[in-house]
Amino acid sequence: MDNLTHSLIGAALGQAGLKRKTGLAMPALILAANLPDVDAPCAVFGIESLAMRRGLSHGPIALLVLPAVLAAIIWWFDKWQAGRGKRPEARLPVRFGWLLALCYLGAFSHPLFDWFNNYGIRLLEPFSHQWFYGDTLFIIDVWIIAGLGWAVWFSLRRERAGRGWRWPAITALAGLAGYVALNLAITAGALLTLALNNKGRLPPGMPSRDLAIAVPRPVLFWERDLLIGRHNDWHLIPAEKVPSPRNAEALTLARCAWPDVERIKAARPDLAAFLFWSRAPFVERQGQGIVFRDARFYDPRVRDRFSVTVSEEPCRPVLPGQ
Repeated sequence: MDNLTHSLIGAALGQAGLKRKTGLAMPALILAANLPDVDAPCAVFGIESLAMRRGLSHGPIALLVLPAVLAAIIWWFDKWQAGRGKRPEARLPVRFGWLLALCYLGAFSHPLFDWFNNYGIRLLEPFSHQWFYGDTLFIIDVWIIAGLGWAVWFSLRRERAGRGWRWPAITALAGLAGYVALNLAITAGALLTLALNNKGRLPPGMPSRDLAIAVPRPVLFWERDLLIGRHNDWHLIPAEKVPSPRNAEALTLARCAWPDVERIKAARPDLAAFLFWSRAPFVERQGQGIVFRDARFYDPRVRDRFSVTVSEEPCRPVLPGQ
């Protein structure tokens, strides 16, 4: 998820009452909720960052070590301020045990919510490079941002007024759990309907061995586009149509045969990174060359952000069965 969502989850946990457990609990929860994204600066490497993001810093070793490091830094900061006579008098005593627990809680929330979308996360890195996908939430969910944002604001406002301030955040977190459960059910329902309708003869050109991927839509959280297909051959079932292979449309009419990627990757580390990350890769004609894309991100608004163009490689026609 985006970092605003992660931050609001940490803030809501604090406003639910956890910030009263120790001094500096609120910054600990918010920072910890964003902690695995210490790999974000690798985005300067462009498409090659696809092989770097959501990996080592989101894996088990980092999730054991990084929260402890953050807790130690915050604890040291409190002592440093006290030694300089600048520690705020209103700050609660910093209890390291609680500080450590809250850092772990915030940090663990991060990979959980990253898993819910279909971008992917390598939960077992460095022990395994496998990607995991939840296919449940759009990567930027405006309803989560609005709900948690309002709850945190309202809770802070009531706190300043000296009134009961925990319940807005507690309600919002309960609502978040229900919202995620609902979206899990929507995804499962769409895939189940597709499976039940996958009977009899498939439409012409449809691969017989297919993988199904649910793609949540932005804002319209109750809708799921479905991708069905296999390596280099993907079809789309729009959310407006019944989830059935007979309603599948070819994702592109400009598909090319899969080239010798090992040869190309030797000179193109960006392609190697893209294919390491890609879950639904295919090759499309672009000008006199080809472009590698991922079916999950074929929307015209984002498709060029997740693609690698190889202008010197010709587009070979797709043979039957490819």
